[in-house]
Amino acid sequence: MKIAVIGANGKEGSLIVKEALSRGLDVTSIVRDAKKSPTDEYLVRDVYSLQAEDIKNFDVLVDALGFFGPAVKEYVPATKHLIEIIGGSKTRLLVVGGAGSLYLDETHTKKLYQQADFPEVVKPLSEEMDKSLDVLRESKIDWTFISPAADFQADGERTGKYVLAGEELTFDADGKSEISYADFAIAMVDEIVEAKHSKKRISVRW
Repeated sequence: MKIAVIGANGKEGSLIVKEALSRGLDVTSIVRDAKKSPTDEYLVRDVYSLQAEDIKNFDVLVDALGFFGPAVKEYVPATKHLIEIIGGSKTRLLVVGGAGSLYLDETHTKKLYQQADFPEVVKPLSEEMDKSLDVLRESKIDWTFISPAADFQADGERTGKYVLAGEELTFDADGKSEISYADFAIAMVDEIVEAKHSKKRISVRW
């Protein structure tokens, strides 16, 4: 299986690359600087210079891009561009999503970022990622959007375990919603290989 990872040199992207390589997948990094590629095979592109010709031979394209500060406004146009270049091809798009857009309960009336006590500094990021999810839902491509737990731990341990959930924010027996970047990467690669959640948003936690 041939996969490409946009943002392959980022904190989450690099772990997805590592996990995929450990399972024998053929991985190409898409980076803006060749020196930062974690793989021997790479394309030097930013998201907007990436074209249909670049990705036509990949089974899966992983979007591990991170936009912060004023750049959060890039989530929607970047997603639209990826949808456009994938077009009617068989390439699947898997997205590293956010937790803020998860619903608080089964009624799906309120999302995590819509709570009064949600951190204002994070809200714009959550709002834009939520909008990009809406764009995916309206598209005709084969996509999967994977949201982490509320507490997404960059330096958390790799336990090799996770709980798969759906559109709602869920918690463990101790009332915690946590996952490490490393275990999120395991869930991502599991979905790459198994392709069980076409055109769906799923979530993962410990």
